Amino acid sequence: MTKNIMSNTGVQVVVAMIVGALVGVWMGEQAAIFAPLGDLFINLIKMLVVPLIAVSIIAGAAGLGNSSAAGRVGLTTLLFFLLTSALAVALAIAMGVLFKPGVGVDLSASLSSEYADKGDVPGVWDTILGMIPTNIFDALSQANILQILVFCMFLGIALTKIDKQRTAPLISGLHTLMDAFVWMIKVVMWIAPIGVFGLMANAVGTFGFHVLELIAKLVVVYLVALLIYGFIVYPLIVKFGSDVPVGRFLRLMKKPQVVALSTASSMATLPVNMEVAEKELKLSNETCSFVLPLGATINMSGNAIYYGLAAVFFAQVFDVQLGFGAYAAIVFTATVGAIGQAGVPGPSFLVVAVLLAAGIPIEGLPLLIALDRIFDMTRTALNITGDVACAAVVDRVITRAAKRTHAASETSV
Repeated sequence: MTKNIMSNTGVQVVVAMIVGALVGVWMGEQAAIFAPLGDLFINLIKMLVVPLIAVSIIAGAAGLGNSSAAGRVGLTTLLFFLLTSALAVALAIAMGVLFKPGVGVDLSASLSSEYADKGDVPGVWDTILGMIPTNIFDALSQANILQILVFCMFLGIALTKIDKQRTAPLISGLHTLMDAFVWMIKVVMWIAPIGVFGLMANAVGTFGFHVLELIAKLVVVYLVALLIYGFIVYPLIVKFGSDVPVGRFLRLMKKPQVVALSTASSMATLPVNMEVAEKELKLSNETCSFVLPLGATINMSGNAIYYGLAAVFFAQVFDVQLGFGAYAAIVFTATVGAIGQAGVPGPSFLVVAVLLAAGIPIEGLPLLIALDRIFDMTRTALNITGDVACAAVVDRVITRAAKRTHAASETSV
């Protein structure tokens, strides 16, 4: 048993997180000396993520393009992400109104207007035009994930319109490349515990836990909302919307959730998420290759909870009375604005737009930005859980559509 535990990457990462946090508390800001260990791990993951996404999306779109359910799959995926994000914001608002985490909080020492000019949300046409790369090589070099997704899906669908004998070697080569990337990622994951130790030691040592005292109630309510969504809402969706057993889903998702907690990046967790979904949950390669990279880019249910709760929190801190129009603005801005947000760790300035949309002061925001790493870790774990839940639902759609097509062909014969 001891040998199995020591060889389990998930267990090693958890141990590394705990040890890193303890070292951060003990060393304080001096723990920043371990930051390069975390940066090395993140850079190795980022090195592989863009080519993996490009290859997997082309292969996935090529596979789905031959299916009669292709259009239904795309629509189901987009509706799933939009509806679950909107529901997440609504849950956050309800939790904030019920538990009132901002009532009685004094943020006078943390007031600042330094983020006042970071609340712009692109318009509809700006968003659409921004999704289309004018130079795909620039998009690849700049890791513009949304533009890469659009081009690769377009290319994958185009391959389905060409004679199969001509495209078969290319499709086979893409799958071979994917297998090679998976092997490379497994090698990188060997140093995951070392990287996680460096990330946690640096984060805790830099910010410490004393700043959490100011917003302790907000953090507790936020974590409860994430747990409700991750262990009640998504499991119910999986139970009634897919063919995956709920117990198996929750058990196998622990591994990518641990990676998400440690890296705070949906993109960095994507390779592990794809391996668990395809190899262990037995979801089809076409589904995983299409849904999971897309979800890592636009599925932000964890972020949606953060935005909604932060808005209610600051409204209560500054005694701003929110009406139906303000709540609707929060839901709309948080849901739509999250689409296209990069799945990488870093401060989320979209919360500025959410606050401004509802007429809520943003002067207390620096406190949350300072703690963004802690919020980012937990919401990323929920985001990647939603990605796999969506893949499970979409896989059921594909399977049932294939069965109906097969039955119809047999009937015609």
